[in-house]
Amino acid sequence: MSQAPNIDGVLIQWGDRLFYPGNRVVKVKPQPRLSDGGMRQRADAIRKRIEATVVKRAPQVMVKVTGGGRGMLAIAAHFRYIGKNGRLDIETEQGDTVRGKSAVHELSEDWRYGGSLIGDEGYRREAFNIMLSMPRGTDPLIVQRAAREFAQTELAGHKYVMVLHDHQANPHVHISVRAESMSGRRLNPRKADLQRWRETFAEKLRGYGVEAEATRQATRGRSVSYPDLWQLKANEAGRLRKTRSSTTSGDRARASRTEALKGWLHIGRALAGSANARDVKLAGSIAIFIQEASASWTMQKTTHEAGRDFQRPGSAVDSQIRR
Repeated sequence: MSQAPNIDGVLIQWGDRLFYPGNRVVKVKPQPRLSDGGMRQRADAIRKRIEATVVKRAPQVMVKVTGGGRGMLAIAAHFRYIGKNGRLDIETEQGDTVRGKSAVHELSEDWRYGGSLIGDEGYRREAFNIMLSMPRGTDPLIVQRAAREFAQTELAGHKYVMVLHDHQANPHVHISVRAESMSGRRLNPRKADLQRWRETFAEKLRGYGVEAEATRQATRGRSVSYPDLWQLKANEAGRLRKTRSSTTSGDRARASRTEALKGWLHIGRALAGSANARDVKLAGSIAIFIQEASASWTMQKTTHEAGRDFQRPGSAVDSQIRR
């Protein structure tokens, strides 16, 4: 029997854990059923994700909930902030654009009465503020188009506004979405939803020819803790009293990184044993990737040692995985 089906099985089993935790796969492309042909197609999709992560080092999208208003005063203030007090175009979910202070006031009143009444102040979050960002050098107009398609996919049925900011280092789009949908259902994004949102945004960007990935930090061997938008603004104004740690820590974060390392080692060993030269080359790239990320994973191995572990089922790392 050929090794390929077994290799494909390892790629699907561990690749899904690395790139699609919780099986919350991006819904813009239906996943194939795992017949023989579907299994090959799924494994090839995992190979592409691996290659983008460890070979191409594709830019990572950022999708972050930066806050949200508990009343109309806070929501309107955010409209003014993202629209630079009426100087920038604000696009609505219907594709209309508004600009100017009076237009922003009318927009706020539309939100106030566009469903359950939103008072000036309240006890529950009535809107979520989302920021979608790409690294410096990405075409801002493509970021805007991808963000528009993201919102149409993930925020359908909700009132929302979006504004492109391209005057700073990283082109990014601010989206404010009304928590209550037109049908009365409330938005309540969780960690898995944020990962799905990142997947959707990256998929939309790739549709415009932009290399973009939405790989989890643990999968990339990273542990960066990004500050909230209010902390950035407070720091700029000199009002930030206490700085937060720049790295994530704790048992959950360590367990997630350990599981990711286990996945990379399983995949690397499987690819190293393939009869396909491209698979073997990809295994070597994974070895380099693991070595570079060793500080986060507390694995101090040379590239040669990491690659050798892929090919030695009885190695120390293999024993650690099997415990």
